[in-house]
Amino acid sequence: MTTSPDKPEQIRAMFARIAHRYDLMNRLMTGGLDLRWRQQAIRACALTPDARVLDVGAGTGDLAAEALRQCPEALVVGCDFTLPMMLRGRMKPGRDRIRWIGGDALRLPFADETFDAVVSGFVMRNVADLDLALREQARVVRPGGRVVCLEAIRPPERWWTPFYRFYFHRIVPWIGGIVAGDRAAYTYLPQSVENFFTLDELASAMARAGLVLQETRTFMLEAVALVVGMKPVGNQKRSAGASPPTRSA
Repeated sequence: MTTSPDKPEQIRAMFARIAHRYDLMNRLMTGGLDLRWRQQAIRACALTPDARVLDVGAGTGDLAAEALRQCPEALVVGCDFTLPMMLRGRMKPGRDRIRWIGGDALRLPFADETFDAVVSGFVMRNVADLDLALREQARVVRPGGRVVCLEAIRPPERWWTPFYRFYFHRIVPWIGGIVAGDRAAYTYLPQSVENFFTLDELASAMARAGLVLQETRTFMLEAVALVVGMKPVGNQKRSAGASPPTRSA
């Protein structure tokens, strides 16, 4: 998935504007459920006590902090290209052990096979080239390690879809205007989801990156997905036609 070459700078500027209210808006939009989804994303990483974990597009570090909560001895790196988001995260209590590094998701500043797990949360629909971003994550994870993507997706058509769209396209921008002072940023949010992948398309993108699909899971009326891939070990080959089990929560 490739978009306009201007997108990275636009995205960087937008997240810089809303950094001061980003976490609060996440809690309000999801009723606090995003914290539970992040917990499940880190569990899906299957971390060992001394794991090396990379949070791509870490923002204020919610996923990185959850990784340290579940594995206090882990080495956790938060990588993002929006400095105000990381600065905001560094000011939050208990996040001094996160190693913050500026970097682009399309050119991760790490050597091959550096990490035991790479995780991202609500980031991949914002990158200019999704396939390249996933290939980069596959590159820096060790064989047998996991790439875990938590993302808002284009949901299937269900009876509740009109209500979901009304909330996402009308209520969320209104809340964003009041709480974050930036209606435009939270108008972009539903638009970015409408232009993004379905669950099956996101899973296919993970497979194209050379990852063996382990699991797919959906939340919030199938509007949020957790997709888990593993980097093959040795001569292990991915099964292009196989579909991992999907669960809804």
